[in-house]
Amino acid sequence: MMHVRIDSLRGILFESDAESLTVGTKSGEITVLPNHRSLITSLRPGAAKVIDANGDEKYFEVKSGFLEVKNIKSGTFLTLLVD
Repeated sequence: MMHVRIDSLRGILFESDAESLTVGTKSGEITVLPNHRSLITSLRPGAAKVIDANGDEKYFEVKSGFLEVKNIKSGTFLTLLVD
């Protein structure tokens, strides 16, 4: 599992443990899994798909924004800042 947080100007849209996150970046679509290498990238318009800890798919609209992945000893942490 990894911890995913999706923030927008309206507030926190999602914050929970998840199995994966798939999102479009300026370089193409990526799927982030636990233990993914750390990175920061800009997002392209589309949808972010989160598969939560229960295996349920959740979708969030992305107009623009950034993704930060932190992989440290205590786990993998993702933050999306979306508009």
